[in-house]
Amino acid sequence: MRDHPYVAQPGYAKWSKAVTRARISDVDPVVQGRFLVGVDDKVVTAGSCFAQHIARRLSASGFNFHVTEKPHPLIAPEIAETYNFGVFSARYGNVYTSRQLLELLLRAQGSFEPLESHWLDDAGKFYDPYRPAVHPGGFASLEELMQDRDQHLRATLRAFEEMDVFIFTLGLTEGWISLADGANFPSCPGVIAGEYDPDRYQFINLSVEQVVSDVLEFIRNVRSFNPTFRMILTVSPVPLAATATDQHVLTATSYSKAVLRVAAELISATDPERIAYFPSYEIITGNFSRGAYYAADLRNVLESGVDHVMKLFFRHYTSADVEGPNNLNNTLPSVHELDQMNKLVRVQCEEAMLDAGL
Repeated sequence: MRDHPYVAQPGYAKWSKAVTRARISDVDPVVQGRFLVGVDDKVVTAGSCFAQHIARRLSASGFNFHVTEKPHPLIAPEIAETYNFGVFSARYGNVYTSRQLLELLLRAQGSFEPLESHWLDDAGKFYDPYRPAVHPGGFASLEELMQDRDQHLRATLRAFEEMDVFIFTLGLTEGWISLADGANFPSCPGVIAGEYDPDRYQFINLSVEQVVSDVLEFIRNVRSFNPTFRMILTVSPVPLAATATDQHVLTATSYSKAVLRVAAELISATDPERIAYFPSYEIITGNFSRGAYYAADLRNVLESGVDHVMKLFFRHYTSADVEGPNNLNNTLPSVHELDQMNKLVRVQCEEAMLDAGL
């Protein structure tokens, strides 16, 4: 037998052993975590729709999901949930792009105040352009919106100041900005509220270099006042609901996820002791599952997929004896099981509205 570098490679480095002959529930692309998250560590989450699953599971498993923007104690839990309290650490809604994340920090610090203050809907209600889906039905007045935003940004900065671990899920490269000052929006104007005007708004599609630059600037900024925080990057496995490019949505999705995956690798390589990439994207999209982790729309992630992701997160990134619900199996779900699992997929997602009714 000839000697070459691949002979001594471990089983996880070889497709036949790590994927082909492995049970679905045993596929583990993490290999080894870079650091451990303690049950008392203050964990702050942000990102795309998929990040909501991570936040929900951390909280349910007894970890310190750190929430700094909380509802009034007299508000009923179901109403608080409707108004997006506790979905993320603060009510910033989905932060789809790296540019949104950086601007969120700058706005919370008071070093950037976008010129566009509000959007209106057909009923004359006021919406926050930078989190338009957070307050369903809109605000009654601009004054109410501004007061809520001020409180929100203070809570956001406090979350960044106090966090021990920050989990950020990179979701999209496509976005919309204001031509007046470059401010980024989580949703195209006109989808939820506001009016689309090509003379006021511009479509952008971030490159690897731009994503890396945005996130590294965010890290440097936070480290100036919170020098010890650690960061876990993930890439959302949820495909684009729609693309504003002149491409098929499949190829547009492939570009977006490839950019984010490469960017995450480059960012994590800058500080291997304090920045990690967690492969939730590979766990959900890997062909070993034959697509079984996706709902009937082939876009939303089922609870069984979240189970697999979180089982490996707890195994490699915590010392706690938490494996998550053990409902992973090695066969494809039946139609009835798919219908039941579809009912469990409950995430707030502005991006999904791009495809609504079209």
